[in-house]
Amino acid sequence: MTVKTFALPDLGEGLTEAELVTWLVRVGDTVAVDQPIAEVETAKSAVEVPCPFAGTVQQLHGTSGQTIDVGAPLISVDTAADGGTPAPQGGGPRGGQSYREEERAGADPATAAEAGTVAAGSAGGAAGEGGSGNVLIGYGTPAGGSGGRRRRPRQSSSVPAAAPAAAPAAEAARDAMASAPRLAPTVISPIVRKLAKDLRLDISTVRGSGPGGLVLRRDVVAASTAAAAGTPAAPSSPAPGTAVPGTAAGTAAVDARTGLGVAERVPVSGVRKAVAQAMTRSRTEIPEATVWVDVDATRLVELRAALKAQDPATAPGLMALVGRFVLAGLARYPELATRLETREDGGQEIVRFDGVNLGFAAQTDRGLVVPSIRGAHRLSARGLDAELRRLTELARAGRASPAELSGSTFTLNNYGVFGTDGAAAIINHPEVAILGIGRIIDRPWVVDGQLAVRKVTQLSLAFDHRVCDGGTAGGFLRMVADAVEDPVSVLADL
Repeated sequence: MTVKTFALPDLGEGLTEAELVTWLVRVGDTVAVDQPIAEVETAKSAVEVPCPFAGTVQQLHGTSGQTIDVGAPLISVDTAADGGTPAPQGGGPRGGQSYREEERAGADPATAAEAGTVAAGSAGGAAGEGGSGNVLIGYGTPAGGSGGRRRRPRQSSSVPAAAPAAAPAAEAARDAMASAPRLAPTVISPIVRKLAKDLRLDISTVRGSGPGGLVLRRDVVAASTAAAAGTPAAPSSPAPGTAVPGTAAGTAAVDARTGLGVAERVPVSGVRKAVAQAMTRSRTEIPEATVWVDVDATRLVELRAALKAQDPATAPGLMALVGRFVLAGLARYPELATRLETREDGGQEIVRFDGVNLGFAAQTDRGLVVPSIRGAHRLSARGLDAELRRLTELARAGRASPAELSGSTFTLNNYGVFGTDGAAAIINHPEVAILGIGRIIDRPWVVDGQLAVRKVTQLSLAFDHRVCDGGTAGGFLRMVADAVEDPVSVLADL
C-alpha cells in the first residue's frame, strides 16, 4: 500500500482557506488523475478540486461545511491500488481537452483511458513529472502533487478528523455498474449540482440520461421524485447556509430577547462572509463622502438605440458606454483610481497605477461579487461590453477565477437594475471610490427653457476623503455626467 495525501492547494490572490461544500467521491472509490474529488467555496468562487493522484480513496479529511486551511490534508489515496498502471491524464490546460470532454471521460473507465491517451500525447511529459496540471481554475499541480507555493498555515489550524465512509445505499438504488470502479458523477452544469444539493440528493446515485451518462437536470428531478415516493433515506449533512428546521437550533429554540421562535440559523460563510468582512473593513477604515447628480440620459439612450439598429450583435450596452466615460474621467482625475497603503514604519502613501482595472458589482446566487476588467483603459466601448458579458456569465455560474474576481482599482455599480434611483454605496476596499448608477426613468426636465419629458438617471460617487477633496470628486462626477448628457461629442474625443 502506497498512500499519498493531497493537501488543499494554494488558492492564490491572498486566499488562505476554503469551505468544503461537498465530496464528489467516497472512501473506497477509484479515482483518476485530474478527476474532481470535492467542491470547495472560497471568498471568490466555487470550484471543483481535481486529484493529482490515481488510485483508491483511503481517507477524506473534512466534512461538508468545514473550513480547511491551505496546506491542510484534503484526501489520502492509495496509489498502489491501480497496480502501477498509468492513470489517464485529465483535460486541464496541458491536456488539451475541453471541460465537457474531461467530465465525460471521468465517468467511464474505457472513455477515460481513451481520453487520457489523447491528452498524454499533447501534454508532453506532464505524467512523467508526476503532476496533473489542473487543480483550481488558473492553477496547476506540479510534480509530486504539491500545491506549489504554500502560505503559512494559521497557528489555530489543525488537521480535521477523517470523515467516516458513507453507508452503502440500498440495493434497489444500485444498478449494474455498482460493481465497477466508481468515478465521479458526470455532471457539467453547476446548476445541476446546486439543484441536487438543494434537494439533499446524493448526485453519485443519479443515473444520467445524457450522452456518455451525463447527468441532466431532469435526471436529478426524477431521482428526487422517486426518492420522495418511497422511504426517504437518511439526509446527508446539510450544505452551508441550509436551514435545519425542527432542531434545537431551529423552530424548537426561542430567542431570549424577543421571545420569538428561531426559524433558522444560517452560518455566515463563503462569499457572504467575505462580503461582510470587506464591507466592515471599508466602513471602519475609510472616511468616505458621497456626491451625486441627476443626469439627462436621453441622448445616451438614443445613441444606444441607434447603434443597436445598425448592428445588434456588437452594439455596446449602456453599462459599457458609461464605463467608457468613467475611464475617460479617471484619466483626468487619476486620484480616484489609486490605493492608500500603510508602510511598515506606520506612515501612509498613495499608490498610483499605470492604467485602470475596472470592477463592476455583479449579483449572483452566491452573493455579491466584483469581477475585474483588467487593463480596461485600453478597451473601447465594444471591448468593455464583451468583457462585461463574459465575466458576468462566469461569475453567475460560479466559474470565475480568483484573478478575475479581484484586482480592480475602481468599481462601477449599476443598482438601477434593482429598480432603485440612488444609493450611498460602500467603497470596495482597498479601492478609494465607487460610482453608482440609478435606474433610467421618464421625468419632467427643463430643456432650453421648456418643460419636457426626458430619460433621467442619478449618478452617485462615494470617495475616500483621505486621497482627494470634494473638488476632485465633483470634477470627475461632472465630467461623467456631461458625457452621459452629450455622448457623441465625448466619444469623438476618445
